[in-house]
Amino acid sequence: MANIGKRAIHYLHKLSAANIPTDLIEKGQNRVIDASLTLIRERAKLKGELVRALGGAVASSSLLGIPLGHNSSFLQGPAFAPPRIREAIWDGSTNSTTEEGKELEDPRVLTDVGDVPVQELRDCGVNDDKLMHIISESVKLVMEEEPLRPLVLGGDHSISYPVVRAVSEKLGGPVDILHLDAHPDIYHAFEGNKYSHASSFARIMEGGYARRLLQVGIRSITSEGREQGKKFGVEQYEMRTFSKDRSFLENLKLGEGVKGVYISVDVDCLDPAFAPGVSHIEPGGLSFRDVLNILHNLQADVVGADVVEFNPQRDTVDGMTAMVAAKLVRELTAKISK
Repeated sequence: MANIGKRAIHYLHKLSAANIPTDLIEKGQNRVIDASLTLIRERAKLKGELVRALGGAVASSSLLGIPLGHNSSFLQGPAFAPPRIREAIWDGSTNSTTEEGKELEDPRVLTDVGDVPVQELRDCGVNDDKLMHIISESVKLVMEEEPLRPLVLGGDHSISYPVVRAVSEKLGGPVDILHLDAHPDIYHAFEGNKYSHASSFARIMEGGYARRLLQVGIRSITSEGREQGKKFGVEQYEMRTFSKDRSFLENLKLGEGVKGVYISVDVDCLDPAFAPGVSHIEPGGLSFRDVLNILHNLQADVVGADVVEFNPQRDTVDGMTAMVAAKLVRELTAKISK
């Protein structure tokens, strides 16, 4: 896995050793970037045209995969999650109707624009600054095709920063964020990496992309996590007080006075009894029904969402966590689409 993560660096070193001019390398990278964005743009156009032709949809969920894992601090397996989640959504072991009665086979409810080709971009030497820009632009391309709204399949949690940035910039103002996670992911720069999956919400709050950030399910938090939370005015709801907070969290009303609500679900918000296939196994988490109660009862205009940190390489119990991630996607689809 480490060898895969370092492939882009090795590629650049080889080009430098061969004395390839920098401007030539950049031109090649730009061609790959343009091709990647064109692919997302054309897919989004096709799906947007279909949904508009069918009519009746005010908002429609559109899957966008971001198979990025190299900003993980422990394991890079989440890069392999998007295809496994899609497979679980449509594997036929359950029907395609959500608990709230939405039919996933209706394109007005759910479409799919494919994946941002993260590894191909990194193979060409595209660095993280450019990669984050490409992710943001890909999300904006989806949002340009009304009524599509992005439902993003991670990937590690570093993807939430460029996705939320894109949603906020495209809508023209900050959003409220409901963040379900075992960890606050708000380090200033974890292990020196400003794009670490443990730092995504620091970047979001610094950028002014969120007015209100509620973090639910927290049970692994350091002093820096608490200090950063206070610095940015984050509402952190730890599992040790969940029984006291339950009634409030299961009756949330968010988004008044801002451009909408974004939901970010790290699969490790769940107790590992429900979702063992994650990189960071942290006992004492939410039950799956706890999460669904929070999502189903939330009063909000949900403008985007992500499901992140599912690690297929640790999903050793008959694909159980893949089905959990798929169910989260299905129910988020119902929350977004209308």
